[in-house]
Amino acid sequence: MKNTAFTEKHIEMEAKMVPFVGFNMPVQFAGINQEHETVRKGVGVFDVSHMGEFWVRGPKAFDFVQKVTSNNVADLTDGKVQYSCFPNEDGGIVDDLLVYRFTQEEYLLVVNASNIDKDWAWCSKQNTMGAELENASDTTSQLAVQGPLALKAMQKLTGENVVDMEYYTFKIISFAGVDNILFSTTGYTGSGGCEIYINNADAAKVFDAIFEAGEEFDIKPIGLGARDTLRLESGFCLYGNDLSDSTSPIEAGLGWITKFVDGNDFVNRAYHQDLKENGVSRRLKGFKMIDKGIPRHDYEVCDAEGNKIGVVTSGTMSPMLHEGIGMAYINTGYTKFGTEVFIRVRKKLLKAEVVRIPFYKG
Repeated sequence: MKNTAFTEKHIEMEAKMVPFVGFNMPVQFAGINQEHETVRKGVGVFDVSHMGEFWVRGPKAFDFVQKVTSNNVADLTDGKVQYSCFPNEDGGIVDDLLVYRFTQEEYLLVVNASNIDKDWAWCSKQNTMGAELENASDTTSQLAVQGPLALKAMQKLTGENVVDMEYYTFKIISFAGVDNILFSTTGYTGSGGCEIYINNADAAKVFDAIFEAGEEFDIKPIGLGARDTLRLESGFCLYGNDLSDSTSPIEAGLGWITKFVDGNDFVNRAYHQDLKENGVSRRLKGFKMIDKGIPRHDYEVCDAEGNKIGVVTSGTMSPMLHEGIGMAYINTGYTKFGTEVFIRVRKKLLKAEVVRIPFYKG
């Protein structure tokens, strides 16, 4: 099992450590609900060093990224970030990812920890045009500093203006006394903040500086448990739950990152374009529990007669709303907002309602 550059720090902070996709990771520190509220109202720090980082460089870099990702890379300019996915050849998704554009000939692809090897093999297979690929996952550490006070706290560590950075942009800056830090206004919580990419050798120094700078803002370490409840409240998909090798981005409500424009001939484009034009049999939708209960992954979604009409992909008790929430693939006849559906919980049918996401805005 792999450790990150921050594993010893987590243990010193008395984290509950668990195996997660081959890494020794903190699932919680003070408790999931408390950590969740910290990020919603203040500032918290996640170790996300388990994520994967692939560099794409050279004269064929643009052509490669345009081929393997569903979004339109031509819309990017230097310093911008784009959410996208890798479509596979079978109608599903290899992974969802972030695309960072440095120049027309240099990009960074940030992929999910559980899919690093699969994604690298996929990218290598699709690289028929000869782009220069580098897997920097093992040499890169990453911290997500999230919450409404995050940028204010991080401003203390750099002379660059970061508090006014637009969402989904990045800069290469001197930060915490370390040069060439990638500072990105991205995140997976819906509460604002940044993600900071660091060479492993500088990781401990930057970690300590972040917690020192954030002390006046009551900064806290946050584990994977709260990361999951935060992303679900904000309606963000999780690969392996809401996205998979067999789900189209059109079914998943990700048509906004699947661009059918001239010059964007991504892998298996025709299949997804057909779904967009002719419709799908199911869609990923958010729902809230009306009856008391907590929905969980793989629970059945049913109609009033108990017939299965879908399946829950993610579910939890919302720490901010204090009600059960979830996402599910539901047959299209039941996907209108306000539609009453039922979640089968231990042989009982509990009433729920299809709602818009995000569940929580704050």
